[in-house]
Amino acid sequence: MNPAAIRSLSPAVRRRAAAAGFTLIEIMVSVAILGLIMVMLSGSFHAIAVSKVQGEARLLDDREARAVLWQIGNELRGAIQTPLIPSHVMLLGQAHMESRIPLDGLTISTINLSHRGSIVGFGAEELVSYSAVANPNHPGWFMLERTESSALMPASGYSPPASMVLAANVLELHIRYFNGSIWNESWDSTSLPPGASLPLAVALDLTTAGPHGEPLPLSTQVLLPMAYTQW
Repeated sequence: MNPAAIRSLSPAVRRRAAAAGFTLIEIMVSVAILGLIMVMLSGSFHAIAVSKVQGEARLLDDREARAVLWQIGNELRGAIQTPLIPSHVMLLGQAHMESRIPLDGLTISTINLSHRGSIVGFGAEELVSYSAVANPNHPGWFMLERTESSALMPASGYSPPASMVLAANVLELHIRYFNGSIWNESWDSTSLPPGASLPLAVALDLTTAGPHGEPLPLSTQVLLPMAYTQW
């Protein structure tokens, strides 16, 4: 519509035509509101993404700690004590404190290795040891190391394999042994009579560090089947 035609319109019509558009101020206010909404949505999406990553990391740490407990428990269940066949009975539980934190050690002669099965379900006796050492890359954390060697071969002339680190974020490892009456903080099968060299049950308390260093405690109790052969 040309200017002459606009001037020919009545004032009321011209006012309605002017009100049909947007002023610069209205457009700037709309853009500012839209920007504020986008910032709020971006913050919400970021918080959701961070929560998802943290949740997945926590689940991963929890799953790894459960796998460690399962492995130790599985090898405890295979601890040797046979009344009819000669076997190497060995279960040593070393109670150890580090800055008032329990970091116990464990040595087992077992036929039930967690990481290697056999055709018949059990294999030759193996001597497995667990120990916690300081993590040099993270003060306050400890590494749980596992070593394995043959329980049938003589110690002389045999070099055991290097240690394997099962977890590098251990905060606490507490192991207790039930003899049928009380729970003991340590165990020495070499000082006990034949047939009573193994505890009836072992309690494992493992605490690892989560994604932000928060403690993730797990506990379990393991019954040792061969400890009941003399009962």
